[in-house]
Amino acid sequence: MQVAARLSALALALGAAFGTPCAAAQTSTAAAEVARLLASPAFKTAAATLDNEHGRIVEDGIKLAEIPSPPLKEAVRAQAYEKMFREAGLADVKIDEEGNVLGIRKGARGDGKFVVVSAHMDTVFPAGTDVKVKRDGTRLRGPGIGDDTMSLSVLLGFIRAMNAAHIKTRDDILFVGTVGEEGPGDLRGVRYLFTKGQYKDRIKSFFSVESGGVDSITNAGVGSKRYHITFKGPGGHSFGAFGLVNPMFALGQAASEFSRVQVPASPKTTYSIGLIGGGTSVNSIPVSAWMDVDMRSESLVELKRVEDRLLKVVQEAADGENFARSTKEGKITVEAKLIGDRPAGTTAVDSPFVQTAAAAIEAGGYKVAYRNSSTDSNMAMSLGIPALTIGRMGPDKGGRAHSLDEWIDVEKGPMVKAMTTCLSIILATTGVEQDAR
Repeated sequence: MQVAARLSALALALGAAFGTPCAAAQTSTAAAEVARLLASPAFKTAAATLDNEHGRIVEDGIKLAEIPSPPLKEAVRAQAYEKMFREAGLADVKIDEEGNVLGIRKGARGDGKFVVVSAHMDTVFPAGTDVKVKRDGTRLRGPGIGDDTMSLSVLLGFIRAMNAAHIKTRDDILFVGTVGEEGPGDLRGVRYLFTKGQYKDRIKSFFSVESGGVDSITNAGVGSKRYHITFKGPGGHSFGAFGLVNPMFALGQAASEFSRVQVPASPKTTYSIGLIGGGTSVNSIPVSAWMDVDMRSESLVELKRVEDRLLKVVQEAADGENFARSTKEGKITVEAKLIGDRPAGTTAVDSPFVQTAAAAIEAGGYKVAYRNSSTDSNMAMSLGIPALTIGRMGPDKGGRAHSLDEWIDVEKGPMVKAMTTCLSIILATTGVEQDAR
């Protein structure tokens, strides 16, 4: 199907789905803008450049993947990426105080605010992990190669393609390699960017380029709260001091009670105890016992409800243990330390921002799917800034994320097609000057 026909069909389908003339008109406008972009000589040159540079993009991704970037220790990779930003021709390149790598590509009519295009530099793998990338035909295997290291290289490819095509975007683009996206990082990179960095209050929209298929749009950010819960007591000999309060009993009671918390299926809300520990020996009453708890929800209200229940449960467990056994050597105390706090948010499906992205994906020959997840986009969404996490691979071209045998397929045809579509999403929503060559 030709691009124009595909976009026309998209406009009709979305108009019918939204059920209002206004929504149908917005969709038609988005489709028309995407059609103009894809038909422009400048975009065709950019697409051809991505095709020509496929090998370089893959090699840059391998180079970055083989630079360890453990949680909270991204500095070495950041230094390499900063150099790559400079070589790609970005302006005002720097590493900020939190460790993010920043660089600007000026637009034709910049108003002092920026469209952010980002990918995260950190991985989930601890220091000492073998990060050598292995090839098997077009398949690459290595810790973090997909999530999210190859996206860093793809961003470099986008910059070079735009430069080769002399594309002038309407808005200034701030390219960012972020730190702290994964688990213990708690979104510290984008949190700093939006709340403390030099560009705070100057970001008009946000993209996080991730390892998923380009057919998926993450427009809902799942919020999360994580706690490290510690029960403490006097301890003692398991036989000689039997009858004293025991932190492990309190923890067990809390875990059992928390496991029975009821949560809604929609908005999806979940909880888990992921880690547990404590004690010094089998024949000692522990002086401490701890557990790490993860809670997530698409709704801030539901997330707060589960959080409140957890905090009540652990205090009741401590009080119950103090009532049930002797406190002559001291009482059980409990500390709930917040170790993770990711805000929730949504970019509405019927917003022009999302409709334009959907039009670009449909024009690329894919069927759009909407997802919710926990990504760097959460921060922007929570502040009411239009934000999306978008993929840069073909569907089913990666797997085993967060495992030692994580893989992606870099076959040229599907990868170039997906990258080209990903770039079209960014350019269609950012705006390209009509006189671009």
